[in-house]
Amino acid sequence: MDIILQKEHCTLNHWLGNLLADSFSEGHQFAVWRKPNSSYLQVIIDKTSRLKKVPMAFEELPAGFIIHPFEDQEDKKGYFLEASSYFKVEIEPAENGRNYLINSEIENRSPSEISDTIKNALSKLKNPTSVEYHEENGREDFIRIVDRGIEAVKSEQLHKIVPARIKKIELNEDFDLVKSILNLIDAYPNAFINFFHIPEIGTWIGASPEILIRTRGDDFYTMSLAATQKAHGEYPLKSAAWTQKEIEEQALVSRYIVDCFKKIRLREYDEHGPKTVLAGNLLHLRSDFKVNMKATNFPQLGSVMLELLHPTSAVCGMPRKPAIDFLKAHEKFDRSLFAGFIGPVNIEEETSIYVNLRTARLLDGAAILYAGAGVTEDSIPEKEWEETEMKCEIIEKHLKSHFQL
Repeated sequence: MDIILQKEHCTLNHWLGNLLADSFSEGHQFAVWRKPNSSYLQVIIDKTSRLKKVPMAFEELPAGFIIHPFEDQEDKKGYFLEASSYFKVEIEPAENGRNYLINSEIENRSPSEISDTIKNALSKLKNPTSVEYHEENGREDFIRIVDRGIEAVKSEQLHKIVPARIKKIELNEDFDLVKSILNLIDAYPNAFINFFHIPEIGTWIGASPEILIRTRGDDFYTMSLAATQKAHGEYPLKSAAWTQKEIEEQALVSRYIVDCFKKIRLREYDEHGPKTVLAGNLLHLRSDFKVNMKATNFPQLGSVMLELLHPTSAVCGMPRKPAIDFLKAHEKFDRSLFAGFIGPVNIEEETSIYVNLRTARLLDGAAILYAGAGVTEDSIPEKEWEETEMKCEIIEKHLKSHFQL
């Protein structure tokens, strides 16, 4: 793997543009990301030209990037980008004027050539057949699903359900992919900013607030993230007030994690929370769970918990099997990679896998936004619709506008 640190020759915008343009033009699979609260942008390019699927037991995998759909595949495998090349650069504000080195294996294009190459690549992204017949769940459709979810909870068929919807938006002719990625990085320092392209599967951009599992050295980490409200005022964390419905919604996710620990007879874990956290312009409740894998003699805890947790009750519902059956019966679209998981594997001795939320699939001149809302017996359908609108806005506004960093 190649690691490129900041050197000379061009701005970050130009550096990233060259990287994307070259990868698109060569037909490579690739992923770009910035981990939460990190000052580094990381890139993997897979030059093998092969669509690879791997099991969830990531500990034995080479360095790469894993992408798994919402629904389990029959073989229980995810898509995998192998790191033919790996780049890591330090992100600096544009006003600092830091320059970046163009690697010799990447063609150095002019800004207009970069723009034309990327636009040409995006123009070839076609509407997936799963949403051709249903471009957007309207308000009435979504509220109808929420009503049915409330009925299912009240009749004790479910404890919780998380219906989702899609929203298709048109992109401006001057849509700039590079600026959109960099604007997301600037706007959401606490999120996992990501962009990935697999020609046979799709092209996605997002800003996920939720880590599914992380392993680093002997440490394992996961979180329960649920409940949503808009951040208000100068000190939103201090002024947040949560309803009983929201508190219980988050507690269900925490109990689900603890139940997974119990299934594998793991008792030695640290739990902290819940606490209010900021993700973009939204607030959530979060609890943190940590395990020392060496002390518990469980070196493969990461992949074991990954299989147990996915899909979590935060994106699906509880109990899991009845919740999935409910979604299959009532949602009118294929979630595809939305609410699946994505993330770098075995990069610099760390694996960080995130739930694929606050995300959009890019098409020719358009994008499909995805958002869901947790429904309990105390839910108000109109408020659940408003929650999905707030979640869609997180990505939508950065695909429609391109302010300078």
